[in-house]
Amino acid sequence: MKKFNFRKVLDGLTASSPGGSSGGGSGAGGGSVHPGGTAGAAGTPRDEIQETLTSDFFQICKTVRHGFPYLPTALAFDPVQKILAIGTRTGAIRILGRPGVDCYCQHESGAAVLQLQFLINEGALVSASADDALHLWNLRQKRPAILHSLKFNRERITYCHLPFQSKWLYVGTERGNTHIVNIESFILSGYVIMWNKAIELSTKTHPGPVVHLSDSPRDEGKLLIGYENGTVVFWDLRSKRADLRAYYDEAIHSVAWHHEGKQFMCSHSDGSLTLWNLKSPNRPFQTTIPHGKIQRDGKKPESCKPILKVEYKTCKNSEPFVIFSGGLSYDKACRRPSLTIMHGKAITVLEMDHPIVDFLTLCETPYPNEFQEPYAVVVLLEKDLIVVDLTQSNFPIFENPYPIDIHESPVTCTEYFADCPPDLIPVLYSVGAKHKKQGYSNKEWPISGGAWNLGAQTYPEIIITGHADGSVKFWDASAITLQMLYKLKTSKVFEKQKLGEGKATAEIVEEDPFAVQMMYWCPESRIFCVAGVSAYVVVYRFSKHEVNTEIASLEVRLQYEVEDIITPEPEIIPPFPDASSQLPSLKSLSGSTNTVACEGTMKDSIPCLSVKTRPVRMPPGYQADLVIQLVWVDGEPPQQITSLAVNSAYGLVAFGNCNGLAVVDFMQKTVLLSMGTLDLYGSSDPYQRQPRSPRKSKQFAADNFCMRGLSNFYPDLTKRIRTSYQSMTELSDSPVSLELERCKSPTSDHVNGHCTSPTSQSCSSGKRLSSADVSRANRRGPGRPPFRKAQSAACMEISLPVTTEENRENSFSRSRSSSVSSIDRDSKEAITALYFMESFARKNDSAVSPCLWVGTGLGMVLILSLNLPASDDLRQSEPVMVSPSGTVLTLKGAVLTFACLDCMGTLTHPPYEVWRDPHSADDGEKTRKRKLVMHSPSSSQDMGDHQFAVICSEKQAKVFSLPSQTCLYVHNITETSFLLRADVVTLCNSVCLACFCANGHIMTLSLPSLRPLLDVNYLPVTDMRIARTFCFTNEGQALYLSSPTEIQRLTYSQEMCDSLQDMLGDLFTPVETPEAQNRGFLKGLFGGSGQAFDREELFGEATAGKASRSLAQHIPGAGGIEGVRGAAGGVIGDLTRARIALDERGQKLGELDERTASMMASAEAFSKHAHEVMLKYKDKKWYQF
Repeated sequence: MKKFNFRKVLDGLTASSPGGSSGGGSGAGGGSVHPGGTAGAAGTPRDEIQETLTSDFFQICKTVRHGFPYLPTALAFDPVQKILAIGTRTGAIRILGRPGVDCYCQHESGAAVLQLQFLINEGALVSASADDALHLWNLRQKRPAILHSLKFNRERITYCHLPFQSKWLYVGTERGNTHIVNIESFILSGYVIMWNKAIELSTKTHPGPVVHLSDSPRDEGKLLIGYENGTVVFWDLRSKRADLRAYYDEAIHSVAWHHEGKQFMCSHSDGSLTLWNLKSPNRPFQTTIPHGKIQRDGKKPESCKPILKVEYKTCKNSEPFVIFSGGLSYDKACRRPSLTIMHGKAITVLEMDHPIVDFLTLCETPYPNEFQEPYAVVVLLEKDLIVVDLTQSNFPIFENPYPIDIHESPVTCTEYFADCPPDLIPVLYSVGAKHKKQGYSNKEWPISGGAWNLGAQTYPEIIITGHADGSVKFWDASAITLQMLYKLKTSKVFEKQKLGEGKATAEIVEEDPFAVQMMYWCPESRIFCVAGVSAYVVVYRFSKHEVNTEIASLEVRLQYEVEDIITPEPEIIPPFPDASSQLPSLKSLSGSTNTVACEGTMKDSIPCLSVKTRPVRMPPGYQADLVIQLVWVDGEPPQQITSLAVNSAYGLVAFGNCNGLAVVDFMQKTVLLSMGTLDLYGSSDPYQRQPRSPRKSKQFAADNFCMRGLSNFYPDLTKRIRTSYQSMTELSDSPVSLELERCKSPTSDHVNGHCTSPTSQSCSSGKRLSSADVSRANRRGPGRPPFRKAQSAACMEISLPVTTEENRENSFSRSRSSSVSSIDRDSKEAITALYFMESFARKNDSAVSPCLWVGTGLGMVLILSLNLPASDDLRQSEPVMVSPSGTVLTLKGAVLTFACLDCMGTLTHPPYEVWRDPHSADDGEKTRKRKLVMHSPSSSQDMGDHQFAVICSEKQAKVFSLPSQTCLYVHNITETSFLLRADVVTLCNSVCLACFCANGHIMTLSLPSLRPLLDVNYLPVTDMRIARTFCFTNEGQALYLSSPTEIQRLTYSQEMCDSLQDMLGDLFTPVETPEAQNRGFLKGLFGGSGQAFDREELFGEATAGKASRSLAQHIPGAGGIEGVRGAAGGVIGDLTRARIALDERGQKLGELDERTASMMASAEAFSKHAHEVMLKYKDKKWYQF
């Protein structure tokens, strides 16, 4: 387990900034900022709040990794323990057993794993990596650790083989030599099989690398060595010479034995299989090209693609199985990768969705010299793991119990909910279970090793993932497992896009137009809301009943206006000079090829997608209640949504983008507010913005960098198998990027030599900038509206910094909203955070009322008052009034999150409506009445007459006292970087602010005093996927997408770190090794060598001598007790160490006991023998001897 060196901050520290200043200056509304969190407005009883959290409550450690191993390279299976290991190109190893047993470990070098070999039923694993090192992993602990490593210096490892129940590992190299390693000491034997000794002296060419090693099932003293060029050598280990050699004119890819050890099969590069008999090695006695077309004139069948691997498995009561990958005919170019199963005369071709990396046949016996009796094939694909049932003639696949389909469509956003209502998981599972596929094998999943128990953690957890195809998946994440509960397809509310239709021209993304950009879920009311990349919001309600209904839809105009609209002149602003030469990939960057100029008609009031108008059948589960779409305005496409919030008690949904804010009543299906950001301020706008000419704002949609399709960020050529998420570094390196001046505010941070920020999304199309524009932009400190959770986990803009000292000092000139156009940059301001809560909207308010808190990309916080009908009866008929309150608060950097604490410092949840089924059969008056939970104090006199508002931006956190609006505490979180995510979470019945910074730091601050409690340099954000998907939740848990296919969960809670050892599954469980079958007297006499093969005698130092020191270097690992010491802390670690020490002591005592018993038996036998001799010679004279 990786150990983190982190700084725990003393609890008594004041909330001072890293630069040493306490953030003086005046807060909004006249309240002063008090250094060190001293008293603000008089009479606020902050001294009464006892903050219980200290730095001792926090520690960071990774808990578990879910999903499919990214870029897999190797596969191994222990047939006795029944556990599977998968190695990857990034040096990771995933070990899988029964559901719940899932372990992730990583080679420190990060080198690709070439091969894996289990020490069968020994609780150990050998890995060979691309840096020519061998590693021995101890699997007898919950966190596997390396016991030994052996680094080869002069030769490259190509193949390894460890015979069953042997402690000597054969290692083949690129030079064609075979070395032997002692597994116990990890020391190289002096016994070497040199390539020039193995081949015939008359051979003039090098045989190539070793591609196969295996001992004969008939005689362990014979080793079969396969060389790449087609040579096979049968080497006698005792006599140190070749017994026989076989040559074939096609390269060898793999070799497989018949269990009797009299014949073996090779697979070749021309798609052929050759079967060889040891008695006649001059030529193969059978050659077949299974997928080759038979020529009419009797010639050899035409060659096919290489057969990369073959396995030859025998059955007692039926024909043997020959299973291979590859070997398809070249003329079928579009054929998918396939696995071929030949059983007798029947040939079955199983087509796969992805290329085959490796496969293994699972057999009943671990002994190679017995009938193998195969029962399943594990096939490792580039993006999937499938297991085929060989016991049924139609070869069905097993239903996979692991969550390896997270990446079925690329993940674009994530949300994590710990300690949610306990009834949610069974309810979601019940509606999701109805969509189960049929046709799976009815047998139990064969990878069933290890042991797992529930552990002490019992609260329910749910992870939600949004995907590029518009699907949303709900996962049960309780007790560090992951199981899919329910899948929702959000694209079903829209008509399918048909190419060539006139309607399709309104699209703003070419591919993945339904990609999920943001999600908002209220677990208590079960209201779910999705914002899509095509500028739409869908509100879903949960129902257990199927329904046929029309989908309600609304269209919203969100336009940024400064002055009255002037009819645009038919003048088109030219894009970049010579765009074809400077920006050859303009189409791929924009995601849309629709330009205003080409069409002749201006697009106006057209949504990007078409909602289905006919009644739609909605199955039980989440059912669309309302679709809200932003529309084109005067030829300008709608901008992507940057913030989203829903409140079930108020019946409102709010969302914003870089143009403005919209508030919709989803109960009455009406738009309450659609307003540009500037208009929200009224007279309170702190910025003096210059009016702009609307004529100049007409832009090429093709140059619109904001509305690019998700597909353009997946560099896979097929665009359907998207493997990597790419940040757009090409923008930074092209000459256009300087002309575009993709500039950054002081909120920028360097990642891999470029600057990145969540606020780095452009909001308008690209134009050429004049030098005056650039200088003005520099002076005013441009920034960007943050797409914090928006757009895609796939991408984030990479920008060059424009940072001046003046920007840092001036509180109003940071993080300006940047469109590429300098004119837009001076005026646009994105809505970056929204939060509904019961709060004090104005300074003189005496009671809380419904409010919407709005945060912008410029660090401004606005409070909107919501005037709801007084009684529930009037809610459906009376209009809801939304009005700006005039309150404006300020922070540095784009606002990320809000929270509200009551006067005792307890987190106040927004009000919600208790869930009721909207399509329930019982429509009585009682059931239809809404039941609201307001979370407001029952008596304001008892609970105090004020509350705390917690606001966090990408630069700092502030706590305001309401209604006085006094800034009580401020903490400047970072000066040189910026926050990517901030969440107010509960931990140990208290509350804190958890932050994840772009420089890789994870921090927690106490509330309300903002004392630093934890600051750990956890991981640098080298990949924008991490920035897009990182999220915190309650009880000290967090997650992020560590690769396009895997979710990494971690904890920042000391309590969970301490109990983690108990929660993890055991990889090794004591299992008896099955006994070898009794071979019988005749078989032993004629079927193989009768004498036992003593490898120790042959390969040991006494006989073979020492290997050259320069050949390989032994590196002791940190496994065993040292590994446990690093992996576990506190009492659990001590107990584990004590238990291991006791086990070892018991083992040693057991060995001592056995040795003592053996010595006693030996002594008794000697005594008996001596007595017999004495009796024999007792009466004889000396001369009779």
